[in-house]
Amino acid sequence: MTDAATDPRLAARTLAAIEEDVLPLTRAGVARGNKIFGAALLEKDGLATAFAETNNETENPLWHGEVHLIKKLHEHPVLGRRDPKDFVFVSTHEPCPMCLAAITWAGFDRIVYLFTYEDSRDAFAIPHDLRIMAEVFGVADGGYRRDNDFFAARSVDDLIGGPEAGALRARKARIAAEYDALSAAYQSGKAGSAIPLN
Repeated sequence: MTDAATDPRLAARTLAAIEEDVLPLTRAGVARGNKIFGAALLEKDGLATAFAETNNETENPLWHGEVHLIKKLHEHPVLGRRDPKDFVFVSTHEPCPMCLAAITWAGFDRIVYLFTYEDSRDAFAIPHDLRIMAEVFGVADGGYRRDNDFFAARSVDDLIGGPEAGALRARKARIAAEYDALSAAYQSGKAGSAIPLN
């Protein structure tokens, strides 16, 4: 089995999973009034997408993209029985404190995310992750330990390199433009939403 954490294909496969598997689900979710966050699982062996989900807070405020994926995964008759350590957990946005805890409790040991907490706050007008970390945990800068006994977490930017770097950055920019449009749609429709911390 390839060590997914050092596999040079991980950035490309993460971007592909988000663009091809998560974004279509997120478009439908935003149309129903949900936020723009989603998640996917990549097989550590080969990095194929095994599963994808998106935010479903209109059904339950706890169904952030990552938590909703974990819920739906455990309802799956085959994938739900697999060892979480078989997968790389991909998150469109750096997981919030609740999602980090859920990913940890569920047993995943590798996390890759596309957008940072600062991106969520500044580009997507969703500042709650940094605010919660500061107010509840006393961590003013979102600086949790990205390498710890439970998991290693990396941004896609940390993984981009080598001869494909330019193409990967261009793909990331294209995906970011899609998320900008979805964010604008979410923000314009959130007035009167029943989602707490919308």
